[in-house]
Amino acid sequence: LTAWHDHTVAPGETERGFAIITDRAGGGTVDRLRVHVGAGGRYEHFLINAGGPYSRCELDVTLEEGAHFELGGVTLGGGEARTEIVSRVVHGPHSSSRQVARAVQWGRSVGNFLGRIEIPRDSQKVDAEQNFRAILLEAGASANARPELEIFADDVKAAHGAAIGALDQQAAFYMAARGIAPDTAKKLLVRAFIADAFAAIGDPELREDMLEQALAQMEGASL
Repeated sequence: LTAWHDHTVAPGETERGFAIITDRAGGGTVDRLRVHVGAGGRYEHFLINAGGPYSRCELDVTLEEGAHFELGGVTLGGGEARTEIVSRVVHGPHSSSRQVARAVQWGRSVGNFLGRIEIPRDSQKVDAEQNFRAILLEAGASANARPELEIFADDVKAAHGAAIGALDQQAAFYMAARGIAPDTAKKLLVRAFIADAFAAIGDPELREDMLEQALAQMEGASL
């Protein structure tokens, strides 16, 4: 395991971080980041996990009063790769978090999202959300979601959702009916699916760059 990298966001400040794991040559990668966000601050983190054969991105975030954490992450894998995103968010009063994770798996790969939200007793008025979705391009691939909510306050909003399945065949049929070739339709659907994870990036050029870098890691996928 690699050591934790620690980062502090000053009160009222906004910062953004990026992580891209693409090394398939080594035995595995574990990237670990611990962030403390001061009162009224905001931290955004966007990541692509396309490493192998085992790669894991860990985030441990503590939010002071009124702070916000935004996560957008994608796991991509083929062959026997196992790619994971693991998060733990500890909320202060009036804080908020939104986590969007997407997985695209093929071959016999596995994509995992493990998200833990902790809301202590004195952290009222918290708004926390997790959303995970996975597309399995081949029958041997799999994905798993394990949301954990530890809530001791009574005036909070906390939600999580997960969906795992194949490409939307109805959407592919709709596009084919309008003259779009099947291969092109698949690529467009996957592109739109991955783009959800980066929708919160305010800079259009950065958003497009992250999307293109993610798509570039899908060589060998059955598209």
